[in-house]
Amino acid sequence: MKKLMLMTALLALAACQDSAPTEKTWDGKWNGPEGTYLEITQESGHYKVIVANLDGPRTFEGKIGNGGLQFERDGVTETIKQGSGIDTGMKWLTDKKDCLVVKSGEGYCRD
Repeated sequence: MKKLMLMTALLALAACQDSAPTEKTWDGKWNGPEGTYLEITQESGHYKVIVANLDGPRTFEGKIGNGGLQFERDGVTETIKQGSGIDTGMKWLTDKKDCLVVKSGEGYCRD
């Protein structure tokens, strides 16, 4: 019984730990549909986030926080999270597994 209680407590503790992604998770380029992409590089303690949509690329400064990589775009704090193609909400990416999701309808995956 004590072993079961100890294991339960350890599992609960592990679940409560901050699950902030590691730096290696973010570096690189993820592709979206129709030539869109998300590119992330680490630079001097912060992240450079390039979001390219049909209007062209835009660059933002990002930082790890609140469950993902955050950046501010047009006065809105966006959070990039890891997910799958299904999580992107985009039919073109549903079969992908290694993806980053900004919000439903805006996601990028590695080929």
